[in-house]
Amino acid sequence: MLNEIDLSRADLNLLVLFETVIGERHVGRAAMRLNLSPSAVSHGLGRLRQLLNDPLFLRTPKGVVPTTRAMELAEPIADILVRVRNVVSTAEPFDPATSTRRFTIGAPDGVSAVVVHPLLAELERIAPRIDIGVRQILPTPSRVWLAAIADLEARGMDIVLVPSDDIPPRFEKRLIYEESFVIAMRAGHPFAADPTIERYCEMRHLVVSESGDPHGFVDEHLAKQGCTRRIALTVPNFMFALAVIAETDLISALPKRFVAMHAARFGVQSLDAPLPLPDFRLNAVAPKVAMLDAGLAWLFCMLGKPAESGQKNAAAGRQQRPLS
Repeated sequence: MLNEIDLSRADLNLLVLFETVIGERHVGRAAMRLNLSPSAVSHGLGRLRQLLNDPLFLRTPKGVVPTTRAMELAEPIADILVRVRNVVSTAEPFDPATSTRRFTIGAPDGVSAVVVHPLLAELERIAPRIDIGVRQILPTPSRVWLAAIADLEARGMDIVLVPSDDIPPRFEKRLIYEESFVIAMRAGHPFAADPTIERYCEMRHLVVSESGDPHGFVDEHLAKQGCTRRIALTVPNFMFALAVIAETDLISALPKRFVAMHAARFGVQSLDAPLPLPDFRLNAVAPKVAMLDAGLAWLFCMLGKPAESGQKNAAAGRQQRPLS
């Protein structure tokens, strides 16, 4: 990437600057993360543009957008910085009991609502000074979870949790849990007394859709059986969905584990779907090169443990208060 002449005037901090700006997509937020002034970040970007002979970031009303060249550089620069961090960290081996690191995890809210609580309980027990940031990620209409994977590769996040097995080979993948869908509704809903597919199609439905698109995967499976349904409401996240169906006659297909953990406090019950719905595998994903970071590799392995604990807790909760 850099020839010998460039290396004589290169500053490693400029690569850190590049990594932060491409992750934040905003000069001001990058400055806050780096404890610099926005003018210092702008000056650094000017030096980077000269060094790499490319504009790198184009200004927009909402921040900055990386150029094609910047996106091409994101992976090799992330690779360089991971290796440098790994070399530096060998001077002081990662110890979760004393580490004060902060990690960022990206996940859909229906997943983070399942994983984060048991993860925090485990961190409080064995790594009390480690902090976690959670970013909500969403599928895009045409590329599904690839936008989240691209953001991960640009080091905008440390690990993402995605319901997909279609992960490029340059990433490490770990199965966290498997999920299926149930039909959730308020306690005492009349549909529970006659949960046939005919009655299901007669109900008013709620769909979780950040974009507001009322067509979901359930509709595709209904269409195979020559059926349709009415989508009376879309909401942007799963927690909001629970709050709404608890106070209305709307019903919704929601992740089973999510419902098992959170429905009781909303007064929501669930039933098996009256039609076959697909299961999905929830995977933790991180760049393989980033796994050279002992701290990140530790967290990556940790993510499976709280999920297993959460499974047991959810099962115990179902025995105390059945949801279906």
